[in-house]
Amino acid sequence: MITKGKSIYDIHDFQREVIERSFQVPVVVDFWAEWCGPCKILGPILEKLVQAQRDRWVLAKVDTEELTDEAISYGIQSIPNVKMFFEGKVIGEFVGALPEYAVSQWLKKVLPGKNTNQIEAAKALLQENQEEEARRLLERIHEEDPGDAETSVLLAKCIVLTDPAAAASLVANIDEPKLGEQREMITTFVYLFDIAGRPDLLPQAPAKQLYLEGIAAIRKGEFTAALKKFIEIIRADRYYDEDGSRKACIAIFKYLGEEHPVTLEFRRDFSNALY
Repeated sequence: MITKGKSIYDIHDFQREVIERSFQVPVVVDFWAEWCGPCKILGPILEKLVQAQRDRWVLAKVDTEELTDEAISYGIQSIPNVKMFFEGKVIGEFVGALPEYAVSQWLKKVLPGKNTNQIEAAKALLQENQEEEARRLLERIHEEDPGDAETSVLLAKCIVLTDPAAAASLVANIDEPKLGEQREMITTFVYLFDIAGRPDLLPQAPAKQLYLEGIAAIRKGEFTAALKKFIEIIRADRYYDEDGSRKACIAIFKYLGEEHPVTLEFRRDFSNALY
């Protein structure tokens, strides 16, 4: 192995220097060749980015003229070809000499977080309804890495029923598409709890009292009761509070998860009420 820097390597032993190392840190592999013009454009971009993010990933430079078997094994038909390996597997890739901004966006999308294993543990706790344990774990992760968007969303989910203002703050600046539905769920709950505290702002209509009762049921975690009330409003006054009951039902389903028994029980009633 020829070391170009702490984060940049020319690879000669793919199994050891890419596959095995990817269990310690994400490895971005740049498949290139000396004769490839676009490779000479992309290479410096990758090297610049890895130097700026050296605590997050490393860059492996693979000369396809030298490691032909590896290039064939990973289906390299044109270069430059970039693949990210994590825990022995390819988790993201692109082909061609992308500009620096596009490469940065790709890294942002596919790069595992610093606390991936702990986040997965928190998700498992949430699945097992151990919300207090999940919250404590997520608070520790968030303290160590406050910029991790997934941690912020998960922590916001844990506290949105008890501290909606703090939950709103956690997700305020998150714009990652993959977290969009969870962020929308949280912002919907925050809106509902806020409007319930200012009921004079709601339209005067027969649905108003039932709407407030549905919001109160969410706040207590009584999701079956809440869904019954919101579905009743959808049938009688679909667009009350700008379609608020539909949004509330969707937020509850996202909060509970698509496979939760309550979601499965009420999905059909919800769809029937809409259509």
